[in-house]
Amino acid sequence: MDDVRETLDRLIRQNGDDYSGLSKMLGRNAAYIQQFIKRGSPRKLDPEDRLRLASFYGIDEQLLGGPPPTGSDGMVEVPVLDVNVSAGHGALATSEDRKTRFSFDERWLRKLTPARGVSLSVVRVMGDSMEPTLSDGDDVLVDASDHGSRLRDGIYVMRIDDTLVVKRIALRPDSPFITIASDNPTYPTWEDIDRSTVHIAGRVLWFGRAL
Repeated sequence: MDDVRETLDRLIRQNGDDYSGLSKMLGRNAAYIQQFIKRGSPRKLDPEDRLRLASFYGIDEQLLGGPPPTGSDGMVEVPVLDVNVSAGHGALATSEDRKTRFSFDERWLRKLTPARGVSLSVVRVMGDSMEPTLSDGDDVLVDASDHGSRLRDGIYVMRIDDTLVVKRIALRPDSPFITIASDNPTYPTWEDIDRSTVHIAGRVLWFGRAL
């Protein structure tokens, strides 16, 4: 097993993920990741899959066989992933042509997060459950390194039953339980959720909206 496969396999085990679930997150057949790791097929990850996995785990894309990061002086390039996060009843959708990047001023970005660019991604909101904070069609900046032990009150992208959703999380002091809520009061709130059962993809730092 080469370094890339060993790295991915270790990340999956350390985070309590599984081959099938990760494959489905990528929109692939359930055996895709297992075949890549155990059988070496495909020989290399598809660039879009590699980018999404690197963002998901908050690691440098080069660790999964990617090229060195590029960017203009003083700017940080952040990939726009071809997935939408549901702010409705839950849906995983793939947009047709969003293989692009946003460039953010490095000094401005550092005021939001100390995370490196490889941990950041931009995804699109779908649905109205986070109105009035987030609207259908908004683009949100997500920090994949901000999860797990760093969890605190705020808006997060999370995976529930292989579906990516964006919701507000509220922690209970000295308790393993959290509340997952929608800002739109017409949608339900889930209370007393064990945080260990929720897979956090990252914290929402910023949003952009068309006028």
